[in-house]
Amino acid sequence: MITFNPQATKSQLRRLLLHQRQSLSLSQWQEKSQGICDLLQSSPLFVNSKTIAAYFSFRFEPDLSCLFTTECTWGFPLCVDNNLVWHSWAVSQPLQTNCYGILEPLLTAPLLPPEQIDLILVPAVACDALGYRLGYGGGYYDRLLSSPLWAAIPTIGIVFDFAFLPQLPINCWDQKLHGVCTEKGLIMLD
Repeated sequence: MITFNPQATKSQLRRLLLHQRQSLSLSQWQEKSQGICDLLQSSPLFVNSKTIAAYFSFRFEPDLSCLFTTECTWGFPLCVDNNLVWHSWAVSQPLQTNCYGILEPLLTAPLLPPEQIDLILVPAVACDALGYRLGYGGGYYDRLLSSPLWAAIPTIGIVFDFAFLPQLPINCWDQKLHGVCTEKGLIMLD
């Protein structure tokens, strides 16, 4: 279990939390992931969204794959240079693995512009009670969410409860999320 140290750096927290996440047994990971999916599916924001941007689980991130058959349009990112480019994807369509080892749609999948997206489910190493997230350090989501085209779209950070901390160290470029979902609850912050 994590003992929260308010003086810890992002790098220290990332290392500690990734270790804890990867220490989960397969059954713990599946059970916690299912709890998150159940909470999302009962959320009015999720239910009323026609197009949802999400992610494919990587390194024992919460697995949202049971949601991908939900009657809506799903979008997933491709890493292109230092940016995320969103494409629509359905369960029957092929995927590719990018240079980080993350699954993503093919380049030929239809583009998904921000004006069509109703909700973004954001992967994270950790989130805090103020709405900030700790990612892997590449800044992809902070760059995306700092753009006026993306800033107004509701965002929910997805983490296991042990990675929902009182407060994370932040930098001036860090973007706040609108909510956080763990297996123990969905907290909207706006």
